[in-house]
Amino acid sequence: MNKKPDAVYSWKEIGPDPSFVKELDGEGLASLAKEIRRRIIEATSVYGGHLASNLGTVELTIALYRSFSFPYDKLLFDVGHQSYTHKILTGRSLEHLGEKGGPSPFVSTGESIYDLFEAGHAGTAMSALTAFAIERRAKKGDYEIVALVGDASIVNGLSFEALNFFPSLGEKGILVINDNDMSISRPVGGMGDFFRSISVSRAYTRLKKGYEKALSFSRAGRFLYDASYAVKTKVKAMLVPTTLFDNMGYTYIGPVDGHSFKALEKALEKAKRASKPAVVHVITQKGKGYLPAEKDETGFWHGVTPFFVDEGKPKFHHPGTISWSHHFGDLVERAMGEDDKRLLVCPAMIKGSHLEKAFERYPERCFDVGIAEEHALTMAGTLASRGYRPIVSIYSSFLQRAYDELLHDGARIAAPMLLLIDRAGLVGMNGATHQGIYDPAYLRSIPGVRLAMPSTPEIASFLMDEGLKQDEGPYAIRYPHSLLDPGKSDPRLPEKGEGLFLKEGGKALLIGLGPRGRELFARLDDLPVSTLDPVYLFPLGEKTLEKIVHCPEVFVYDPYGTGEGFASSLLLELGKRGYKGRVHVYAVSSAYIPSMSVEEQEKEAGVTLEDVENAVRKALAP
Repeated sequence: MNKKPDAVYSWKEIGPDPSFVKELDGEGLASLAKEIRRRIIEATSVYGGHLASNLGTVELTIALYRSFSFPYDKLLFDVGHQSYTHKILTGRSLEHLGEKGGPSPFVSTGESIYDLFEAGHAGTAMSALTAFAIERRAKKGDYEIVALVGDASIVNGLSFEALNFFPSLGEKGILVINDNDMSISRPVGGMGDFFRSISVSRAYTRLKKGYEKALSFSRAGRFLYDASYAVKTKVKAMLVPTTLFDNMGYTYIGPVDGHSFKALEKALEKAKRASKPAVVHVITQKGKGYLPAEKDETGFWHGVTPFFVDEGKPKFHHPGTISWSHHFGDLVERAMGEDDKRLLVCPAMIKGSHLEKAFERYPERCFDVGIAEEHALTMAGTLASRGYRPIVSIYSSFLQRAYDELLHDGARIAAPMLLLIDRAGLVGMNGATHQGIYDPAYLRSIPGVRLAMPSTPEIASFLMDEGLKQDEGPYAIRYPHSLLDPGKSDPRLPEKGEGLFLKEGGKALLIGLGPRGRELFARLDDLPVSTLDPVYLFPLGEKTLEKIVHCPEVFVYDPYGTGEGFASSLLLELGKRGYKGRVHVYAVSSAYIPSMSVEEQEKEAGVTLEDVENAVRKALAP
């Protein structure tokens, strides 16, 4: 693009070559930032997505593209939910964001040459930066490598492992920490306090502002202010303590105003000149440019469903219904009030799992450990071994990160903890990195873990009570984020450890998991088939298995997990008992399912209600 500096750009004019930003100054940069924000707000209002985090990093991303030459230089994102500006600058529209055929809501290596590393879980960027630095050394390259990490992501254990190791390489690398004093909601722990202390050191801030004001009235004064950088640095060193990063072998630069192009570019140039790895600590405002998101302190505007821009309200309301996540949040609040030995542990997902009420009513017994899933499980296992009854609320995809801790520090010592596994099943636009379909397969490999899935609110309450009273080890309940209608009740409950046969005497048996299983039963109610809600995915109850063995034809419908989960567990148990009949399995494909709507993902996996209904009717046709 050969446009003059200060040109005012429309987002539609942005081509695939982002180097045009190097030509801009003044009004052009402000105009570009404003237009990108408008486009992010418009796109997320239509398709949903990550709003506040992306609004906060507009100037920062533009400044990175002005200071470096990507993709020759390498830009790595931690998680990638703050990459929308990066996508726009590299020629991608946000139209159909997260939909089938549309752009990924995260960084995607198959989408652009500018996307070099993809991840949906926090804490990975520093390890990736280390790998890229090793590759650069092997290839004798001279390019820069930059990792953009959030202030909440940096506290993840994986981040610390890489932070500790990287200086030992003797290689350059630049870590940019986007500090907005928020993760999804407010970050927790000592690192968050550390960032706040060095960001708002009162003595230094007052002195710096006064000094700048005194010299800003003349050209000579401004020259003197700029020329006294070394003096300012020494004064800051006396008033702001040496940082953790300095002590680990990094050059610490900051804090830097993340919405000032001048300050950002000055800090990034200093990082490029540093003789050792550098940390650039950038202060941004999450949600900047959209007032409802700027005022958000709960995380409501972090990840949004479609909304009305002018009103700042969701477009889709569901009167009289709540989500399964919300229902379990209410059950947790009730359970916390019944026994002061019950403790709630949550790795940063208070808002997503609707745990606000419990945290408000019982703050001394509720612990948000931040993005630290491994720590959450070991802490809970230890608390359980000391006579407490911890409830760990965690997303299915995030529980994957704590497999070892659950096995070693929970199940191995028979720690009686309750795991509430939220977001079970397909998750729609968050795509391959967030699918909640794998936990039954890996949990069944851990001795001593029991896993259940409710299909009705009544069964959910029953399982919660049972899980909190048992003392035999980890007891897990998984559930989707889909809507639940509390007006549709069914008082029937299973016998402890056994499945619930809803209809018997048929010539075949239909086994359906969770609320979708109930929907399938209703569709096939006219057929002469028995129906079983297994409730307990494993271990399977002996009485239940004895009945299944005598059914000549069994259909298994599991739209919440892969065939390696419940279906494999059932087949193994039937095989042990010499089962001679036929088993048809309709489960999610064992694959990495990309971003699209849940309905489209079910279609791709062959587990829509229509698909399975037609298959069962065809198989049972005379």
